[in-house]
Amino acid sequence: MATTALLLRAHPSCKPPPPPSPSPRPTRALVCRAAAAGEALRSLAPPSRPELLSLDLPRYDPARSTPVDLAVVGGGPAGLAVAQRVAEAGLSVCAIDPSPALVWPNNYGVWVDEFDAMGLSHCLDAVWPSATVFTHDDGAAKSLHRPYARVARRKLKSTMMDRCVAHGVTFHKARVVKAVHGEASSLLICDDGVAVPATVVLDATGFSRCLVQYDKPYDPGYQVAYGILAEVDGHPFDIDKMLFMDWRDAHLPEGSEIRERNRRIPTFLYAMPFSPTRIFLEETSLVARPGLAMDDIQERMAARLRHLGIRVRAVEEDERCVIPMGGPLPVLPQRVVGIGGTAGMVHPSTGYMVARTLATAPIVADAIVRFLDTGSGDSAFAGDALSAEVWRELWPAQRRRQREFFCFGMDILLKLDLDGTRRFFDAFFDLEPRYWHGFLSSRLFLPELAMFGLSLFAKASNTSRLEIMAKGTAPLAKMIGNLIQDRDR
Repeated sequence: MATTALLLRAHPSCKPPPPPSPSPRPTRALVCRAAAAGEALRSLAPPSRPELLSLDLPRYDPARSTPVDLAVVGGGPAGLAVAQRVAEAGLSVCAIDPSPALVWPNNYGVWVDEFDAMGLSHCLDAVWPSATVFTHDDGAAKSLHRPYARVARRKLKSTMMDRCVAHGVTFHKARVVKAVHGEASSLLICDDGVAVPATVVLDATGFSRCLVQYDKPYDPGYQVAYGILAEVDGHPFDIDKMLFMDWRDAHLPEGSEIRERNRRIPTFLYAMPFSPTRIFLEETSLVARPGLAMDDIQERMAARLRHLGIRVRAVEEDERCVIPMGGPLPVLPQRVVGIGGTAGMVHPSTGYMVARTLATAPIVADAIVRFLDTGSGDSAFAGDALSAEVWRELWPAQRRRQREFFCFGMDILLKLDLDGTRRFFDAFFDLEPRYWHGFLSSRLFLPELAMFGLSLFAKASNTSRLEIMAKGTAPLAKMIGNLIQDRDR
């Protein structure tokens, strides 16, 4: 997950309990206590202390007279993966970031097979053989027989930085404030006054969208989550299974305002138990427009932990995640190349991005290497034409069509209340593993996605089928229209 400072919907303040009455007012007192518990949970969070790697990084020389082949703006996993691979091919690369040695602050959870495929399994610090999903308070758990893991953030960052240094990537500690484009190269103006010339510019700044341009109204859905890595007296979870989704709501008082809010826009618990007394807990709103307020999320989480009997003794770290999902793609093509959040690569139905962008980094890097002048003096492409070729590799037609289907899925999820969401995931996780694996990992393309949709519809209850037809008609028409428009490009 990635953190960004976005203003979300204001959370209604908790009012004092009113005088006794036959109405469900005692429940309001419980709601107030839940809000107070949310505040107590926040008070346990330690002060933010950025973690830095101890690195002697090769610095970019501002006196350099010729453009670097590639300037990577931003220091996230995808940007570093592209920088390392392009430099490995013998091209000059400069990575520009205000804090290049900063360890990424948020927890990343991934399916083990995704990191195995990229040769990064050594960058996982905890692995669970299977995962669990709860949809109903009175229902049995669904077991997902697919190993899940937490990424060792420090190890991954250190590994990627070491590879970059070994292949000659230079670093400039600054923030890019402006890009000026010439016919064959660009000039990146930094906030320290240094100007870095580059043949290709890659924007890897995440959701800040530093340089990549959009020409359509940006109105995504938002995934909002609050998480803590905590020492607890105990918890009820099996330490050999991670909790992927828990949609149960027995922790919310019957008839209360907080239960009604959760009925309209539900949240679920995601948990990674490391030991009987150490656990990562995260309350998540899968997608909403506008996104839920962070206070609301924390209040729901506090109520859930109290119901589960989880007493938090200490919080090692906390995180607040706001992830834009869906919305339009950036202008395609354009001079600055993007990757990750800035290029619209977040899975619109799930919020997943890390594994997908790391898997895409070699495609982007190899395209840059292929289309750049490699020393013969006869570059086939330059400037706008070169960037256009790289964008085509990043967003080929099959990927654009896949994203349209995922946006269709997001538009349906946006319309589902708690009961509808439960019915949806009952059917989703009853699918053949190849379908739900492929959907979550962006491995299904349009013909397979059509079969996925038909299979999901077949697995759904009659109530859910009627709901999908009623609430999915407009999103389906929108998707078909967008696919027709895309075909005419």
